[in-house]
Amino acid sequence: MKRPVQVTLLVLSGLGLLHVSLLTDLYLRYVKEGMRPLLIASGVLLLLLGVVEAWSARPRRRGGRADRAAHGADGHDHTGHGHDDRAALGADDHTGHGTQAPGHSGHGHDHSGVPRVAWLLFLPALSLLFYAPPALGAYTAAREAPQAVARQSDFDPLPATSPLPLTLSDFTRRVQQDPSQAVRGRTVLLTGFVTPEKGRDTWYLTRIILSCCAADAQSVKVRVHGTKAPAADTWVSVTGTWHPGGTLGTSSARADLDARDVREVAKPVNAYTDDLPLVPSP
Repeated sequence: MKRPVQVTLLVLSGLGLLHVSLLTDLYLRYVKEGMRPLLIASGVLLLLLGVVEAWSARPRRRGGRADRAAHGADGHDHTGHGHDDRAALGADDHTGHGTQAPGHSGHGHDHSGVPRVAWLLFLPALSLLFYAPPALGAYTAAREAPQAVARQSDFDPLPATSPLPLTLSDFTRRVQQDPSQAVRGRTVLLTGFVTPEKGRDTWYLTRIILSCCAADAQSVKVRVHGTKAPAADTWVSVTGTWHPGGTLGTSSARADLDARDVREVAKPVNAYTDDLPLVPSP
């Protein structure tokens, strides 16, 4: 890749990283919040590398003092090497061109082009500046099984609040691991985005959780019964009760919900978390 192209790619990549991490919250679509300082540092480093690369590629002034001394004041070569150099070309070289180095045309210019595939490197750099890819959502969640929630042996008593705000992970743990069956008959409030279930009358309330970045994303899902699915990727709060299936408090119980009320809510800034929902005002 030629040096001007390298400089342009470094600068665009650095500007793209700074745009999504320093000037906007778009970086939360791809990595956890704690990665922001590293993204900013990477953007600054790429910009500095681009500046250094451009500085090193600047045209340099030729014909310094050493050259003038070697060629003399009249511009002729007085070192005695001129005739020796011509003799070293060999008796069979009568064209005056000599042996050409690979990648040169014989006129002193490099005509080697940039491989076409190298231009694809500009697409991610430009996308960060002009069209950031969307966050993971229903398309991804529909194509993977929900993650297994962490094991928990001790459960605190549930407050008397109704509806009871729970995360999707907490609701799943209560349904499948709480031997006291504290969620039986309780009205709970859950929040997530809609993942339609193809070919069925049910749909999933979903959260996608990151360990580090979008590449290791896992989903936690609660199947919703009793209401038509809103549009895919719509963020909603669902009020309802556990939908009987299996033995409550054991691994045979399904994390399902009978919906009584579904309300559309604003998408959170950091969508890759399983946070407690806000209790909607009446």
